[in-house]
Amino acid sequence: MTYTEERARKGGPNTERHQSLAPRSDFPLLAANPALHYLDSAATAQKPSVVLDAMREFYERDYANPHRGAYALSVRATDRYHDSREQVARFLGVADSTRLIFTRGTTESLNLVATAWGMEHVGHGDEIVVTALEHHANFVPWQQLARQRGATLRICSLTSDGRLDLDSLASLVGQRTRVVAFNHVSNALGTINPVAEITALVRRRAARNAIVVIDGAQAAPHLRLRLDGDDLGDVDFYAFSGHKMLGPMGSGGLVGRRSLLETMRPYQMGGDMIEIVGDEETTWNVLPHKFEAGTPNVADAVGLAAACGYLESLGMDAVRAHELALLELAVDRLGAIEGVHLFGPSDLALRSGVVSFTLDGVHPHDIATILDGEGVCVRAGHHCAQPLMRRLEVPATARASFYVYSDSKDVEALVEGLQKTRALFAAD
Repeated sequence: MTYTEERARKGGPNTERHQSLAPRSDFPLLAANPALHYLDSAATAQKPSVVLDAMREFYERDYANPHRGAYALSVRATDRYHDSREQVARFLGVADSTRLIFTRGTTESLNLVATAWGMEHVGHGDEIVVTALEHHANFVPWQQLARQRGATLRICSLTSDGRLDLDSLASLVGQRTRVVAFNHVSNALGTINPVAEITALVRRRAARNAIVVIDGAQAAPHLRLRLDGDDLGDVDFYAFSGHKMLGPMGSGGLVGRRSLLETMRPYQMGGDMIEIVGDEETTWNVLPHKFEAGTPNVADAVGLAAACGYLESLGMDAVRAHELALLELAVDRLGAIEGVHLFGPSDLALRSGVVSFTLDGVHPHDIATILDGEGVCVRAGHHCAQPLMRRLEVPATARASFYVYSDSKDVEALVEGLQKTRALFAAD
């Protein structure tokens, strides 16, 4: 059943109007451009004033190199860094903040695990399981690790509507499995994966030393997380990016199991990750500093903490409800346009606020260009998910993605722009 058919069965198109959850006035770029319809939040989110102000305040009032100075200004910088880690850890539902390693984002976090854990524990004949739904950042590091270590990369297939095929996954996981890596939420389709169910499957079928690695780049901004709770099961590593959750670019982190982090070798060397340097041997600092080489990116950590505070003030359950309402509206309206094909689970409860689509006879890049002329910003391309695009049998899709500052006017502008695009190409 298509989206349009299913919606007709439920009683026709959704015509409700939805205000933004967060005021556009909180976001300087959006406030300065009232005619802009920013629908590319899955790529990166706009920044509220509280984030920009927090970073500027740090540079103007508390800036110094942390950890290394005995003077009061350096102590304040150290405190800001420590307090930011505590804030971000609370937002993620992590009680022990020393398990949170600050990185430049999801990509670096996943590469850290593939290098620091993978090079030590994956060997010839072992198996690494990923899925056909992955962003390149959670596919290529494991592909290359398998090549370097003589392991086999196995790829979980998908259902026809873009969900992970759990029967396929069960057939791939066994005693030779060392890594199972998958995203919590797909950046290309918005599919929300059942993390706890998948993790339980891995624990039943794989060897005891297999690890579960989660790409949480698209989940942390949109879902209420409790990484220490039971909702995600027995996960070993969880990676996320700050810039997708209202924080600054180049920020993010990795939450890891303490027993694994303590036995892993450092990913990079130098700076505060060192304890003692001898002529022949060097010892490493305690967690989390062991994996944070060089001068810490304190300002971005402060900005990320402010972003977490802003999202907490909105309420992550409210964020989820808001995006679902916009998703339903968008699916209804876009699905009613002749020639539009929508991708992803038909059950919207299994989706984040992402709509990927194509239009017959029009390349997604042309769609994005025409929409840009109407003030509508969407992403077009393979979304760093080429293995997925091959399985969808399309070269690319257009993707609209919503966030806390999105509203029904953004959806209407998207629909009107797409109707104009269809009319222009029909005229040709």
